[in-house]
Amino acid sequence: MAMVYLTRRETFCASHRLHNPELSDEENRDIFGKCNHIHGHGHNYVVEVTVSGSIDPRTGMVMNLVDLKHLIHESIMAPMDHKNLDLDVEEFRDEGRISTTENLSIVIWERIQRLMGSVLSSSSVRLFEVKIWETEKNIVVYRG
Repeated sequence: MAMVYLTRRETFCASHRLHNPELSDEENRDIFGKCNHIHGHGHNYVVEVTVSGSIDPRTGMVMNLVDLKHLIHESIMAPMDHKNLDLDVEEFRDEGRISTTENLSIVIWERIQRLMGSVLSSSSVRLFEVKIWETEKNIVVYRG
């Protein structure tokens, strides 16, 4: 059966500070530059979530877009939009992850994976990719 990829794109705004508390202030400035500013900085992130699977002959869809929109809302938009990633997102606040876009893509992947089982009735649908544009020039792709 044919494998089809379905992608939904959203935009969210969030602030963060690239900083490793295990390093000195000088080391942090050397590594992260202006992104280490004490008050942080923000981005208008663009995120694409892609799922893959076979087409359900009953619905003609890989996945209902309403369900994909719900997954994105619960795992990205509600907890991250107009938030400070370092202060408001537990994986960065409590687990000490540095809020790079690389780590953000993994956090989003993990959050969506946790929710997929409770939302999807089909076990053939898989999370394929999380792609994040931090800027027009800086893009991160994570495929689990």
